[in-house]
Parts: sequence; C-alpha cells; structure tokens
Amino acid sequence: MSSNDRVIIFDTTLRDGEQSPGASMTGEEKLRIARALERLKVDVIEAGFAIASPGDFAGVKLVADNIKDSTVCSLARAVDADIERAAEALAYANSGRIHTFIATSPIHMQYKLRMQPEQVIEQAVRAVKKARSLCADVEFSCEDAGRSEIDFLCRIIEAAIDAGARTINIPDTVGYAIPHQYADTIRQLLERIPNADKAVFSVHCHNDLGLAVANSLAAVVAGARQVECTINGLGERAGNAALEEIVMAIKTRQDLLGVHTRIETEHILAASRLVSGITGFPVQPNKAIVGANAFAHESGIHQDGVLKHRETYEIMSAQSVGWHANKMVMGKHSGRAAFRSRLEELGIVLEGEELNAAFARFKELADKKHEIFDEDLQALVSDTLAEEAPEHYKLVSLEVASKTGTTPEARLVLSIDGAQRDAAAQGSGPVDATFKAIEAIAASDATLQLYSVNAITQGTDSQGEVTVRLEKGGRIVNGNGADTDIVVASAKAYLNALNLMQVGAKAHPQVEGV
Repeated sequence: MSSNDRVIIFDTTLRDGEQSPGASMTGEEKLRIARALERLKVDVIEAGFAIASPGDFAGVKLVADNIKDSTVCSLARAVDADIERAAEALAYANSGRIHTFIATSPIHMQYKLRMQPEQVIEQAVRAVKKARSLCADVEFSCEDAGRSEIDFLCRIIEAAIDAGARTINIPDTVGYAIPHQYADTIRQLLERIPNADKAVFSVHCHNDLGLAVANSLAAVVAGARQVECTINGLGERAGNAALEEIVMAIKTRQDLLGVHTRIETEHILAASRLVSGITGFPVQPNKAIVGANAFAHESGIHQDGVLKHRETYEIMSAQSVGWHANKMVMGKHSGRAAFRSRLEELGIVLEGEELNAAFARFKELADKKHEIFDEDLQALVSDTLAEEAPEHYKLVSLEVASKTGTTPEARLVLSIDGAQRDAAAQGSGPVDATFKAIEAIAASDATLQLYSVNAITQGTDSQGEVTVRLEKGGRIVNGNGADTDIVVASAKAYLNALNLMQVGAKAHPQVEGV
C-alpha cells in the first residue's frame, strides 16, 4: 500500500482520557502508559495540556523527554501563553507536536468565545504561526466542528494551512455526528479547500451517541488519514473512539476499508490492562477486543463451530490482540527469571528495585493463592508501583470483626509520614467500618462517590480489585487496591485515593475541550 493508505493513530489517553472524572494520573503513571503506547507503535501520543497545571506540564515534559519512537504532543488553546508553555514542555522531545485549537461552531463562538467569526479566524492564524515559530509540527483543531457551518470551516482551515498547520483536526466534540453525515463533511472539506492536499485531515470523535468508532471509520473512508482515540475508549462524558476497536476494524476489514496502521496489535491487551489498572476504570466483560468475554463462547452451537474451525465464530484471533490461549500459570515455586519473563510478555518491563518489590509481592501472593494468572500479575504490578509513589498514609495492620447479629467493627493502624496512629470504628459492614476507622484518623472530609469490586480471576481465592472514588472541593480521584482479602483491598484503595488527594490539586485539563 502507498503512504496515503496508512492511517496515523493519535492516542489521547493521557490528555482527553485523563479528563474522565477520577482518571487523573501522576507523571510516572503517564510515562508507564506512554511506554506501552510506544511499544504499540502509536504514531502520536498526546501527553497532556501543559499549561493546565505544574503537574500537567511536568507530565508532558517527562513523556517528551523519554519517548523516542512516537511523536509527543501537547494541547494548547489558541493563545500565546498556552503555546509557549507547550513548546517549553516539548523542548527535548525527539519528535514534538503542538496541537492548538479554537471553537468554530456558532453556539461556541457566540456564547463561549464571545467573538465574531472574523476574529476567530484571525486568532487561529496567529496561533498557528506562533506555534510554527516554536515547533515544526503543528496541528490545528476546529473545536465543535461537528456543529460548525461548512463554509466557515472551509475558510478557517484554508487559513490555518496557509499559516503552517500540517494536520487539521475535525472533532465531533459533543458526539453529535451521524456516520454518513460526518463522512460527507470530511469529503466536502477535502474537495472544497484549495490547499487541502498540504495537510493530513484528522478526526476526533466522542461517544455520546455510541457512534465514535463508526464516525471515525466513516471519516477514514471519506479520506481522513489520522484518527484520534484512546485506550478502552476512555474520555470525557461517554468517552472517545476506542483505539483497539479502530485498529482492529481497520485490520480485520482491510478488504473494505483499504487502509492500514503501523500498530503492533499483539500489545493491545497489555495496554488496555495497564490503563484500566492505573485509572481504576474496569473494562466491562463484553467490551470488544479487550473484554474478558470478547473471545469466550458458552453456546453449544458456537463452541462446536469454534472447535471445528475457529473462524466460524471468531473474526480475529485472540492471540492477535494479546490474549494467550495457553496461559503460563505462576506459583510459589516460580523463580525471578520466570516472573520477569512473564511480565515482559505482558508488556511490563521492571528493573532494579521496582522488580525486587514486585517479586516480593508475588511471593507473598503465592503463599495465599495456589495459582497466579496473568490478570493477577497485572494487578500486582499496578499495586506495587502505586505503593512506590509518595505515600502520606500507609496501612500497617487491620483487624475486622464481623458476626451475624452484631455490629461489624474494624481496628487498624496507619502510618502517617512514618508516625503510627490507631483507630477503631463500627459500621454497617466490615468495609464501612474500615472506611470509618480510616476517616477517624485522616479526617479528610472527602465524599465517597464510588465503591467498586472486581474479581480479577475465577475462584474463591481470586484477588479482589477495588476502586474507590473520592470527591473533595470539586476534585475527584480514583484509588485502587488489590488483595485476596477484599476488606484489605478496600482499605488499600481508600488510602490510595487519600494519598492522591495529597498530591496538589490539579486544574481540570481544559476549560474548553476538543
């Protein structure tokens, strides 16, 4: 295929995905995900919105300084301060891109920007020229393009290309588009804009109507050659187009779509598990490609067909996206070399103290659980690395008494910056009592918004993975914890959320978003 048949995959998990309530990531977590995306051979990694906060700037810079095989991008509004901050964060990137945007729909221009269309064009041109003076690779986005007038889009895009933008993004910011209509918009822009051949046209679709992937693929058929997406479809509101679905649709239906990507699909599952573990957003079992049931067959008719010939009911192989037909079951007799090798097969590379800490936790888990599966290892590593982050609160010990006919009680000891404190509390259940005992010490005044438990593998000895979502002063964080004892996992998750609250408050990544 020619170069024009390749679709550029632009991943915005670290920027738009992070804007999901509770999905905030530390700089180190962003780098871990960025390395997984680099291993996937994602073309462009949007690492954040550099001006949003010092933490976001540091996160973008950390990714830009360390990623070598993917272009690293920072978002910036069409204002000088944003663009300069983005350029500063990308200064040492092997390949950097500034992604600047401004709203183009009548409703946004009138009520949000309070600007006339001519003023919007002038500001867009000024922003693109400013970005080009600081970075050779500039992308320009027409925010809310899905509700913008086609004539105005043609005018502002032509001007942006003349000013130096080499990628033009047409985002369906509010998930309003319908596939045939969205494809027609892309087709008209490519046909009507005189200098359209000087830029790559990109799409960024939200999933408010469940059409993000369908709209993105329709746009590709119409001529778009970059798709902006996220791992697991993470993103604001109903999320974004899911990278794994876009990529596998292109690969599976190449006969119809006639395009390809450079993604190495066997690493998709590892990236999905990593993002889920870090953000605390579990993947539903029936999720396409990466859900636990994506390649499971219960119906006798389906089972019979698959046993006779896999392709009777499977349009792609499980191995092609990272599932393993024969899992290596680890146990207490497994050595460090086997442990490290299995992690590497799962896309997890640990060295030095990180590897030592993870292996020590593996041995602890092996004493509690006879068989340790891939899912256990993913959770174990996420839990280990989370504990290596700066911790204000740490669980020292926990004792819970729960008996029919009596009120459950929890007694625990916490380490607070090295000093130990103990507390006891009663609750409606053992988890409630544990949380109240923690709050008796922490007095955080945070509101519990979500408590979620997910069994990592089958069996009564399965690890429980707990997600706790806390809110305080408008800031939302997700805490995660895993253990074979669900009450201990719950305590870990709650403390993890409190520790994240301690890491300075971060502004929402965008006041106005793509």
